[in-house]
Amino acid sequence: MDKFEYRTSLAGRLGSLIDVGFGTFRGFVRLVLGELEFVSGRLRPFVEIRPQEVKRLVFVCLGNINRSAFADVVASGLGARTVSFGLSTSTGAPAFEKAITTAPVYGYDLSTHRATNFPDYRFEPGDLLLAMEVRHAHELVRRGIPADAVALLGHWSRPHRIHIHDPHRHTDQYFRTCFAIIHSGVANLVEELRQAGSPCLKP
Repeated sequence: MDKFEYRTSLAGRLGSLIDVGFGTFRGFVRLVLGELEFVSGRLRPFVEIRPQEVKRLVFVCLGNINRSAFADVVASGLGARTVSFGLSTSTGAPAFEKAITTAPVYGYDLSTHRATNFPDYRFEPGDLLLAMEVRHAHELVRRGIPADAVALLGHWSRPHRIHIHDPHRHTDQYFRTCFAIIHSGVANLVEELRQAGSPCLKP
């Protein structure tokens, strides 16, 4: 293999790793920037929760047709009281086709999911809003949600993913990666809440 072929294959390999693991190069950059913010301590308000005060989990993304829709059904399946909404969507919209076909890989069904837009959501005391991206967490606060009621779901995922990039219109492989990260985050969060006796868990 000559030097040109090596560089080409290396570029292809890196492109594939980014595609499968992060969706896009932008997704990778946002993850790195988010992790740097996390390490610096600036995201502390969005990773510390008070389990005894959490009565309902509210999952948030942009369209409520992929990430938050999947997180919602996973949390509900684990026995949590939960809803979800999008920051910019159309209430009543179905889950995205790839989300519907990917969810069964993890044992869940999104065929009956219908999106909720932010204006149709009503904040209730005890709601814990779980955002997928740092910018979404800040946007929720800007829209009037108390900062101590907002957290970043990716803090509970393994591997740690403070930024969970939108899989919309990306590859099937990244959809699976994204949903695996979300599944991990929801499962770990629910277990932490269960051990703490959080009232968000159904009897």
